[in-house]
Amino acid sequence: MIETERLLLREWREEDIPYFAAINQDPRVMEFLLKPLTDVETKALVERFRRHHEEHGFCLFACILKENSECIGFLGLNVPPFTASFTPCVEIAWRLASKAWGKGYATEGAKAVLESAFNTWNLKEVVAFTVPMNKRSIRVMEKLGMKRDLSGDFDHPLVPPAHRLLRHVLYRKQNF
Repeated sequence: MIETERLLLREWREEDIPYFAAINQDPRVMEFLLKPLTDVETKALVERFRRHHEEHGFCLFACILKENSECIGFLGLNVPPFTASFTPCVEIAWRLASKAWGKGYATEGAKAVLESAFNTWNLKEVVAFTVPMNKRSIRVMEKLGMKRDLSGDFDHPLVPPAHRLLRHVLYRKQNF
């Protein structure tokens, strides 16, 4: 579990799933992802997060607002399930409800996740990636002190060829 002033990042509970399913069906949230997820797909995703946590000790945690205990999405670390020039690696990622945007939650939570990545899990590097059009996430990466790896841009292997979301930019942060 990771705690910040306003957020609690913890393992997933059954009561989180309906909130997360609604987030995964919001067209604004899913704009830079392949498609909205059904309730069944969301439940399967949470199960993957749980298995990842068992295997690695970290995952894309449920992101809970302390003020009302509402799940507003996920924020955490993940070992990507694909091969690229920069894998194997650990990525930091987030997906928050659109109503939670613009409040600094992603940056606040991600700073705490990076601190745990380097100080608890002793990682040497964390990466992040997204499509070039996703300016909000890129801004968070920059606020975290992540640097764009200009030679690391890649075609995401899980995105169909010629799809508008194929090309991704890669950011890195190293623990010195």
